[in-house]
Amino acid sequence: MSILKRLKDYLDREKVHYAVLAHSETFTAPELAQALHVPGKELAKVVMVKADERLVMMVLSANRKVDLKRLKELFLTSHVRLATETEFKELFPDCELGAMPPFGNLYGLEVYVDQSLTTDEEIVFQAGTRHEAAKLRYQDFAGLVRPRVAEFHVATTGPRIDP
Repeated sequence: MSILKRLKDYLDREKVHYAVLAHSETFTAPELAQALHVPGKELAKVVMVKADERLVMMVLSANRKVDLKRLKELFLTSHVRLATETEFKELFPDCELGAMPPFGNLYGLEVYVDQSLTTDEEIVFQAGTRHEAAKLRYQDFAGLVRPRVAEFHVATTGPRIDP
């Protein structure tokens, strides 16, 4: 079963209102924001990190990047880095690489959300493919995923918003 169908079934079962947004194929957060005409602040991106030996899903606004120094403090370790695609691709067999939705709970992963994303009324995110996204209220997302909330971003200074 594709993650989009699985995600839709999950949201329907939980009676959460959402919209699926078809768009041209995109490979980066800036491309997705442009294709959907969505501000980077409202676009939630997934960044996978490796803290010691465990993989953790970090979710933050597309116009931010992960601050690894803050993550070391958050996870109380000196070993935190961005995970490689090779390290996490097997965890998401029903997703196109790099298009995982921020529902780590569906994959048995810890999910952390950056504090800055919690003020958004709605969030938009990749829905498992490079040509489909989903939009729902942030509060509904938080109620389902129950992420840990922390501040772990640094603002980007230029047009590049990839991790």
